[in-house]
Amino acid sequence: MAMYTSADGIGGILPEQYGPLVVEPVTRQSVAMQVSTVLSTGQHTMNIPRVTEDPSAAWVAEGAEITPDDGALAELSVTPRKVAGLTIVSRELADDSTPGALKIVGDGLARSIADRVDAAFFGALAAPAPAGLESLTGLTTITGPTAWEDLDPFAAAIAAADGHGTVITSFVAHPTDALLLAQLKESTGSRRPLLGSDPTAPTRRVVQGVPLLTSPRVTQGTVWALPKERTFVVRRQEVSMELSKDAYFTSDRVAIRAIMRVTFAFPHEAAIVRVQLDETP
Repeated sequence: MAMYTSADGIGGILPEQYGPLVVEPVTRQSVAMQVSTVLSTGQHTMNIPRVTEDPSAAWVAEGAEITPDDGALAELSVTPRKVAGLTIVSRELADDSTPGALKIVGDGLARSIADRVDAAFFGALAAPAPAGLESLTGLTTITGPTAWEDLDPFAAAIAAADGHGTVITSFVAHPTDALLLAQLKESTGSRRPLLGSDPTAPTRRVVQGVPLLTSPRVTQGTVWALPKERTFVVRRQEVSMELSKDAYFTSDRVAIRAIMRVTFAFPHEAAIVRVQLDETP
């Protein structure tokens, strides 16, 4: 994509102002970052502790010694991977400065990076992308009917998470599945939708009291039930923003490159629930 000063609403860009225009919109636009706990690190690798066995407690007689038990701990080590976006602007645009131009460039790069983050988070992309939800082997799967008929599979997902000591804070579905769920009615002949609404966000639906979000990067026929406290997006603190006046020398344009380093961590895979339609013929 190339942008020029002749475009409507564009007046200029200053390189030192790029960072916040990318970091903040990506965090806001990425569904993965909305439904997860976002951690920032200044290190190459982050270690996330996880409990593999709780300490043991027991009934003890008055005055008797309490037997110590340390339980079992492990660490999940994750390394943020590079996701990058590139846009091209005219030299005149790069030499000037107005907030409108800054926002256009920042939003464009942010949309591209947020989409790549979500594609990796909800999928199972090949390296160098980080491993996403579909690559997990220890998650809990709830298989529903061949088409969405009621909310029973989602109640089962909430109960499954309860059994693992956590709470589902978000459901995430493909827009097509979200529409089908929104069209379900309370009963035959009723016009009242089965899904509830979120008073804090009138356009958002809730399933069993849990917000339902959408992402085109979720596989159709699958709805993810996610506990925010067990799902992490890890981001390196620094964001690399570079401007090159050499790559497009012959056309007097400037290349702007944004780089973030992001990965995911799922320290308790069984607490993540995948609700999917039955594809058995």
